[in-house]
Amino acid sequence: MKKNIVTLMGVLGGLLSAGAAYAAQPEPWQMTFQPAGSAIMEQIIWFEHYTLWFIVPITLFVMGLLAWVMFRYRASANPVPSKTSHNTAVEVVWTVGPVVILLFLAIPSFQLLTAQYSPEEAKMTIKATGYQWYWGYEYQAGDAPVSFDSVMLKDGDRAAAGKEDRKAYPRLLAVDNEMVVPVNTTVRLLVTGADVIHSFSMPAFGVKMDAVTGRSNETWFKADKEGMYYGQCSQICGKDHAFMPIAIHVVSQSQYDAWFAAAGKDLPGAYKTLTAKIDADKNVNVAGN
Repeated sequence: MKKNIVTLMGVLGGLLSAGAAYAAQPEPWQMTFQPAGSAIMEQIIWFEHYTLWFIVPITLFVMGLLAWVMFRYRASANPVPSKTSHNTAVEVVWTVGPVVILLFLAIPSFQLLTAQYSPEEAKMTIKATGYQWYWGYEYQAGDAPVSFDSVMLKDGDRAAAGKEDRKAYPRLLAVDNEMVVPVNTTVRLLVTGADVIHSFSMPAFGVKMDAVTGRSNETWFKADKEGMYYGQCSQICGKDHAFMPIAIHVVSQSQYDAWFAAAGKDLPGAYKTLTAKIDADKNVNVAGN
């Protein structure tokens, strides 16, 4: 009995890890943020929930007040309108009340901004260049820097790339070459444009930075969960703006080291090896071994 329970827990854990391997991507009729893949995004989601405790009551109060005013002071019920022009108590309340509310919003907002612009020391630097209409990545590390283009994956190329699983590699979001980074590593990201203004947006990491021609903008992220994360160019950059996805594959340090060592010589082979290794590990977890 005990063995069966342990086996069942292993299977469930494997299934959960397999689902988590897909990490974050847009979902149909999605009304909330994508699941957080970094500490900064967790703070952003917390701040969203925090502000709702102010927004919802204020909205309901204003709607109720408007309804009461329209009913109480309609022409048929109030044929002789009041000529009152000032009310000291009301004026004090509607001045002091918003100030207090704004203070409650400002303090955590400034704390979040401080966290966003206070990165840890970066262990690696990647340059992301926006083109019409794809991204180019350059790893500024090691004696032989790795650079490649990342283009939206076409359906006809899925089999050759080993990316036929549409849950892990969704249509219009999957790419031929993902940015690969190790988990729990601070990545310094340099963002620029080669033609028009683009924008590097990765919702699960709380990252959004414009890619401007002739300028290098800097941001950072630190992914704390392994998996595949998807974003898109969020700046209207031309007719194929909608077909400019961003994919970041977060893997273990050992998997990243193996991929990086092979990517400089054989990029397609490095991706196939990485995918096969992750699939093999996933199968082992699901089997409960």
